[in-house]
Amino acid sequence: MKTLFKTSILLSFCLIALTSMTFKPKRIIFFGDSITQQGVSKNGYVTLIKKSLDSTKYDVIGAGIGGNKVYDLYLRLEDDVLNKKPDLVVIYVGINDVWHKQSSHTGTDYDKYLKFYQALINKIQGVGSKVVLVTPSVVGEKKDGTNELDADLNKYAEGIRTLAAKNNLPVCDLRKVFAEYEAKNNPEDKEKGILTVDRVHLNETGNKLVADQLLPLVK
Repeated sequence: MKTLFKTSILLSFCLIALTSMTFKPKRIIFFGDSITQQGVSKNGYVTLIKKSLDSTKYDVIGAGIGGNKVYDLYLRLEDDVLNKKPDLVVIYVGINDVWHKQSSHTGTDYDKYLKFYQALINKIQGVGSKVVLVTPSVVGEKKDGTNELDADLNKYAEGIRTLAAKNNLPVCDLRKVFAEYEAKNNPEDKEKGILTVDRVHLNETGNKLVADQLLPLVK
């Protein structure tokens, strides 16, 4: 009887250990600037993705800080991402690298942007985590390349596509998705209010669009 009891206890412990190992949630970190920082708000894209996923299978974390550029992400990568041991990191940065060149002359030159971005990829993959890249979306919502920074954003977005191909990584091409959405849904050629509240940061429609695009890539 005692032997059966001990065996039963042992099996219970083994089952608990096996269950905890089998059902360790997949940890996803969304790494970026103020768009991601706001993404954890009630109707933000990070929150929408979190709500769409089974909380017993996924652990979703937002790691966005306003004003960040690619080298800011590099500097806080260890503390805000790698130390949390993610299974997947979504890198969404580039708007400030372009925008701040105009607004405050503190942006990031194209070549340096790609070097820092590649360094992020190398370090994240170096600890065994997977990576999803995201192209920068918009600074202004006018159509047909008429926003002041469209040419630069197109260049930086193409750089991300090239990095994705070079590193064999999935890419969420928000630059393309936003352009297609504006073409269909911005007949008055407004500079904000379609997907953004201020030409950059996402409104509810923008957050939902981003969440819908990213969700299949993080499952």
